[in-house]
Amino acid sequence: MLRRHIAFAIAPLALAACSDQEAKPPPPVSPAAEAIGPAQDCLPLSQFSSTRIRDDWTIDFMSGAGNRVWRVTLPNRCSGLRSADSFTYATSLSQLCRQDIIFPLMRVGSGFQRGGGCGLAPFVPVKLAQ
Repeated sequence: MLRRHIAFAIAPLALAACSDQEAKPPPPVSPAAEAIGPAQDCLPLSQFSSTRIRDDWTIDFMSGAGNRVWRVTLPNRCSGLRSADSFTYATSLSQLCRQDIIFPLMRVGSGFQRGGGCGLAPFVPVKLAQ
């Protein structure tokens, strides 16, 4: 009985400790990028042909020739995104938008397993540092 009372007494302290922590900012992204235009809420699927996952917070969407790049810095860390190095999404539109959800694709045996969902953010046209 005493253990139950101790558990109930400690639980609020553990939860308070978790909620008081500030979110860590994402680490610097490599390569660095300079914004060359205003952020867009949506990016037509026809505008990009590949993606580069830079870390668990950052995805670069590249045009076919690689001369246009839009960087998305996720509002929250997408755990497993970089290690998976791939993701999937579903959209009924012909574009991806900031409110859409992506899912890291983890290799499991000879197949893939979808990871937890992560919300996108605005698409910022950038020039990548050399």
